[in-house]
Amino acid sequence: MRLRWKAGAVAAAVAALVAAGVTLVTTPAAAAARDGVCDSGEFCFYYNSDNAGSISDHAGSLSDYGTTQPSCYEFKGPGNGQGQCIKNNAASVWNRSGGTVRVYYNTGYGGTSQDFGSGAKGNLNSTMKNNNASHQFNPGSSGQFWLPFPCGETWEAGTRTGHSPANAVDFNHYPDDLNWMVYASAPGTVSVVGNTGGTSYGRYIVINHSGGYQTLYAHLNSQNVSVGQNVTEKTMIGRVGSTGGSTGPHLHYEQKRNGSVLQVKFRDGNPVYWGKTNLRRTTNCP
Repeated sequence: MRLRWKAGAVAAAVAALVAAGVTLVTTPAAAAARDGVCDSGEFCFYYNSDNAGSISDHAGSLSDYGTTQPSCYEFKGPGNGQGQCIKNNAASVWNRSGGTVRVYYNTGYGGTSQDFGSGAKGNLNSTMKNNNASHQFNPGSSGQFWLPFPCGETWEAGTRTGHSPANAVDFNHYPDDLNWMVYASAPGTVSVVGNTGGTSYGRYIVINHSGGYQTLYAHLNSQNVSVGQNVTEKTMIGRVGSTGGSTGPHLHYEQKRNGSVLQVKFRDGNPVYWGKTNLRRTTNCP
């Protein structure tokens, strides 16, 4: 929750500090934080396309904008949209920070996303326009892997604390998942094409990637690659099934590094831990 100070109270506090001989030092970004002006070092949302309308300026990442006043993050600058909550209301942005900022479709840095490099200024794409729910400064390694499906398909990514392992993701494409195509998430070499029978993973594939990373794809109905085969993010490796300990068709998916199972991250948006979110592959399509 953000605290709102009355101007008089702030002025009185400052005067008291000055009288006591305390020197106040502020950085430009701190002095101008959340004032409706897009200052250097900030990432700013605009209510209208083409960087028009009221501005909401931010000096760091936010995972939840809120949805109601007075607790939500709102458009502060003059113009159309002033005073409205920014969640699902932004049409364009300006990145005046020193690094990449990623805007997400879902709260908690989840779902489809759009990246803006330092200095980028322009409109949110047709998927993200008026569908912004969180943003992240310098999102880092999220961009290494692609969603393991073709472009144009919407998949529900589900996570739960009782999953084994806990950071794995189950993908569903309702109403029927059986035999949908599965692609490698990144270039690499197939290290395992296995079958555990009626338990555990059933038919599964493991791919080794650079940097000590691995991806695992389980409960497959068919496997279309062999051990030692080099693949890319455009290689179809198998089809969704319900083999092993599965209770219904879906893709069980894991990302690992040096043997540890990581929270899954994609170029096209991230699953939410914990819960469900819809993801679509939008780049480097097979």
